[in-house]
Amino acid sequence: MYNKTLKLGLLIIVIGLCASCKLNGQNDNGKHQRKERPSIEELFEHMDTNEDGKLSKEEIKGPLKNGFDKIDTNEDGFLSKKEIEDAPKPERGQARPQR
Repeated sequence: MYNKTLKLGLLIIVIGLCASCKLNGQNDNGKHQRKERPSIEELFEHMDTNEDGKLSKEEIKGPLKNGFDKIDTNEDGFLSKKEIEDAPKPERGQARPQR
């Protein structure tokens, strides 16, 4: 009886440790942590590949690309820093469009 209780106790401890390690590993890889949105300057630094001071549809990616036509208020086919500044901000908890 004592042997079965000891084995059950050890099994519960091992399962608990494994679950704990898995949860800690998920937090360490950064996938489950919220990131801050990049600034407009950072967006242009990373996406403006031809360095012309504006972003074309071909240069952008992610959620910005999904709303390109709404943000391009002057309909010139490019996003300026001003247009991005003036763009409506998505509400918290709003689902992202499917790709």
